[in-house]
Amino acid sequence: MKILITGGAGFIGLNFINYTLKHHPGDEIICFDKLTYAADSTAVKRLADEKKITFVQGDIADAAAVGRLFCAEKFDAVVNFAAETHVDRSIKFPAEFVRSNVTGVQVLLDMCLKYGVLRFHQISTDEVYGSAAKMPFDESAALVPTSVYAASKAAADLIALSYFKTHNLEVTVERSSNNYGAYQHPEKLIPLAISRALGGQKIPLYGTGENRRCWLYITDHCRATDMLLRRGRAGEIYNISAESEKTNIEVVRAILAKLNMPDNLISFVKDRAGHDLQYTIDSSKIKNELNWRDETDFDSGLGQTVDWYLNNRARLHEITSSAQYKEYFKDIYGGELF
Repeated sequence: MKILITGGAGFIGLNFINYTLKHHPGDEIICFDKLTYAADSTAVKRLADEKKITFVQGDIADAAAVGRLFCAEKFDAVVNFAAETHVDRSIKFPAEFVRSNVTGVQVLLDMCLKYGVLRFHQISTDEVYGSAAKMPFDESAALVPTSVYAASKAAADLIALSYFKTHNLEVTVERSSNNYGAYQHPEKLIPLAISRALGGQKIPLYGTGENRRCWLYITDHCRATDMLLRRGRAGEIYNISAESEKTNIEVVRAILAKLNMPDNLISFVKDRAGHDLQYTIDSSKIKNELNWRDETDFDSGLGQTVDWYLNNRARLHEITSSAQYKEYFKDIYGGELF
């Protein structure tokens, strides 16, 4: 299979490339990525230099560039990881999220039709459902996004599914819970907490830290995505979640415990606007149809994640010591935490 993986230099995309190389060595992979601040250009370019993948730099919202790529390559499938994903940034820079997450998806779908691509798999998020009350959301739940990020992903889901209904393009959509693991940018909670703790710095936690999330280890997610790409039913949405619901403060305390560091590094900060209290989704559909199960318990997955960042401290320091990251951090959390 010849697969275009967009956003393949990002956290989940890069892990999915590595998963595919390991489990489907006969597949041909083309990675198309804009190489934004959140990308790991070193890792993806190393794979390209080793001739394991082909890498092309570009923006999925640039129709001309995407068109040239689709014309030059005859893809069997497209897996779209490319997206702006950080909620805090979506509050400040909404136009970037609409361009990448909505217009970019529409461009990809149009090119799939024009060049006869058979399969399009869209990576989405549980955040499209909004904050859960008591019942977990299944795939038929109403979409009630509360941030520009979540709203842009919901819009992309609906656009993608419309191409199945209108044009018979084989589209599948996945909505996963919070991911964690290797290569995640330290704007996200787990690598942020690790990087701050390693530097002996205060770890910012919104509100009282009681916001709850289900945590999905990256390898379990990649296995689910692989199943959906190859065996998911066209025109369908699939939730992907693990049985690892934790409050944010529980997560940070678990990280500090693994690093043998004190809880007094936690610093509570003003809650962000529209912060959803809880995301809970029902993954029965993918479990029943494809026999997928999450195999990594949170303690084990967190231990592997902490070890990965300890083994890649130089890369972590390179990111967090950059002027761009420091400016971002001060802008979001305030300069007093430095």
